[in-house]
Amino acid sequence: MAVIVQKYGGTSVGSVERIKIVAQHIKDTKEKGNKVIAIVSAMSGETDRLINISKELSSAPSEREMDLLLSSGERVSSALVAIRLNSIGTKAIAMTGRQCGIVTDSVHTKARIRTINVDELKKHLDNDEVIIVAGFQGISETNGDVTTLGRGGSDTTAVAIAAAVKADVCEIYTDVDGIYTADPRVVKNAKKLDKISYCEMMELASLGAKVLQIRSVEFGMKYNVPIMVVSSFTFNPGTLVTKEDENMEKILVSGVAHDKNQVRLKISNVKDSPGMASKIFNTIAKNNINVDVIVQNVSNENNTTDISFTVTKEDADKAYNLLQNLAKEVKSGDVSINKDIAKVSIVGVGMRAHPGVASTMFEALAKEGINIRAISTSEIKVSCIIDEKYTELAVRALHDAFGLGE
Repeated sequence: MAVIVQKYGGTSVGSVERIKIVAQHIKDTKEKGNKVIAIVSAMSGETDRLINISKELSSAPSEREMDLLLSSGERVSSALVAIRLNSIGTKAIAMTGRQCGIVTDSVHTKARIRTINVDELKKHLDNDEVIIVAGFQGISETNGDVTTLGRGGSDTTAVAIAAAVKADVCEIYTDVDGIYTADPRVVKNAKKLDKISYCEMMELASLGAKVLQIRSVEFGMKYNVPIMVVSSFTFNPGTLVTKEDENMEKILVSGVAHDKNQVRLKISNVKDSPGMASKIFNTIAKNNINVDVIVQNVSNENNTTDISFTVTKEDADKAYNLLQNLAKEVKSGDVSINKDIAKVSIVGVGMRAHPGVASTMFEALAKEGINIRAISTSEIKVSCIIDEKYTELAVRALHDAFGLGE
């Protein structure tokens, strides 16, 4: 008897009819002789609706109360799916993050999972029940407050639970039927991948691909949980995210990703001395802001330098205010912000063994007259910061340059 963890996104449970379809699919999976745990997101649009209501009541609601508020959407979905399953003859129980033993750190809105006590989960599985878990949430290890795992946190919930119960597979049901070589809405001849390595998927997720949340892939890789991305609208075979094999290195580039959720900040005329960069980025880190691409210019005649970096749009204003205060403290120059940028990236484990990948990328962008404002690389990816207005053009040019549509 296999243990299968399934996750259904907001569009998958976005209406009464969709909930009926999902419940029937869970029932079918159970009747094939499997033990099933299903994690559900809030119904599509519900999280945004709650955020908008909170903004009407306060310009700066506390993060603790926002976690309590936003976690309610997933609880509603889990209860509705369980209600439907019980009505069609499948024993089911809905559980919150706390009830299924998810304990997190104390960082509100971006909590990280510390432990999962699986005793309650195993008890209900042994009782031949299907468990419907409210995704995206847990409780703080310090005071028991409700915490949320950030946008896409239901993916993390699903893979973490799959790892904890040693599930045979974690199936992520969404509104797309797998992982593509690029966003099919941007590139018409994008191809669906049969499988992709954890490393490649983590890079794509971090670079803007919205199909999977990066932390869920980290859990999958760490605990060797096979992740299958499937459409809840067709239930056709999707893309398997799994450990790397030798055939994967034969493919030079697996995909092109883009991310418009980027803002570039610059602090100019910073004294070029040891510890200055550390001071700046320690301040940013202490405020739970993730930094992406970093560029430090060569020191000029005045022994000062400019430091630029990118953050998400959600963190942009907070980071900008922190930088302005830092600029006064360290007596640097002006702080500037550019919200009209994007990041385009190529990803592939084959890059390790094939030289010239970056030059092909730069040449493809140059042919389209696209200027590169910053570059970031790793062993299996190259990212470029460009003007946002050229994003789609850049993605199509790179997709063609590496023959991904062939």
